[in-house]
Amino acid sequence: MQISLALNLPRDASTIPVARHIARDALREVGVTAECSMDIEVALTEAASNVVRHSGPGDQYEVGLTLNADLCTIRVIDTGRGFDFESFVGQTSELSAEQGRGMELMHALVDQVVFESKPESGTIVHLEKHLQLLDASPMHRFGTA
Repeated sequence: MQISLALNLPRDASTIPVARHIARDALREVGVTAECSMDIEVALTEAASNVVRHSGPGDQYEVGLTLNADLCTIRVIDTGRGFDFESFVGQTSELSAEQGRGMELMHALVDQVVFESKPESGTIVHLEKHLQLLDASPMHRFGTA
């Protein structure tokens, strides 16, 4: 069983919960545990929030979500100005900070985070997390997990 979703959304803060809720519903339907689903939802929210806040020019962004066997892969793609993500490596935010913790959260919540960014071409955020499935998961029933 493989489920692939592609969302093309206006670059507006009101679309972030839409992407999150669609992901949550897909994860629930295939029998992902609540804790694992929450980790994915928060990481997706952080990636989409960064696009909406920081990507620069561009009216839309794309969210791709693929569920395959025991892996969730998410790609958040913008067409903005790009950024030097290497400059953020090793930086930490204050625990009380309300902003600036998105990259740290993504790294803490999923198994792999990869940024591809080119000046004036935008950024792709790749997120991967191995799924924790409930015993009654359809993924088990169809022999893919």
